[in-house]
Amino acid sequence: MAPLVLALALMGAAQGQAREAQPANEGTAAMERLQKAKASANPAVHAGPDTIPDPSPALKRRAFEAMRKRRVDPRMEAQARAAQIEAANALAAEQQAMSARLHQALGLAPLDATAMPNPATSNASAKAWVPLLFASSSMPIETLRTYARQLERVGGVIAFRGVPGGLTKIGPMAELTARMLRVDPGCEGPACTMRNVQVVIDPILFRQHGIGRVPALAMVPGDPTQPYCEREDETAPRAAHLVLGDAALSGLLDEYARLGGKEEVRDASARLAGR
Repeated sequence: MAPLVLALALMGAAQGQAREAQPANEGTAAMERLQKAKASANPAVHAGPDTIPDPSPALKRRAFEAMRKRRVDPRMEAQARAAQIEAANALAAEQQAMSARLHQALGLAPLDATAMPNPATSNASAKAWVPLLFASSSMPIETLRTYARQLERVGGVIAFRGVPGGLTKIGPMAELTARMLRVDPGCEGPACTMRNVQVVIDPILFRQHGIGRVPALAMVPGDPTQPYCEREDETAPRAAHLVLGDAALSGLLDEYARLGGKEEVRDASARLAGR
């Protein structure tokens, strides 16, 4: 019986070694399959061209010939040109309107010729005297609005010595001018209707007339809004009289006439009275 037992023991040992070798073989096979999969997914193996090939001369010739032979619809061309012209005109009109509203809000728009005293319709010896009101940003806004409403009727001008905060801060002055000239004080934005009153910032006018307090009224011969570069010098004609005091424009004109300027204020007084 001993040989039989020995044979069975040897067979069991062989089977155990076979079972131990089987997982190792399966692991090796799995690794080989993984390596093959990685190799098949390698970009270097399957990568396409990374640049656009240069077209051949023949291909270029065919492309240009096709572009030259393309059909042009005259109606589409006409519509495109008409649309381009219409858009350009609309843009120009909008730019002009915005520029006019901005100049009006800043008080830089030119005076309406019909609002200025016309020497041809008055006495031949009369001059074009323009009411010039010297004002300050420290004045109440309602007072400034009242003067703007009255000066609009006589073609007058409002002058400030300078800009609040200096010339580097034009924003507050623009806001003040807009509030002063708006017909509707509750209106906001660039589309608001503004009074046709010119506003100037001119320290030279203040110095010429010796203005130490405001409001003050002067009747100036000529155009007080004329730029510095177009003036002859600081000895140009100026007002003969100066009226000080916070009074209605009609009262300032009456006082100016009493001081000897009756001829200068005649046209403005008539306009203000509605005659």
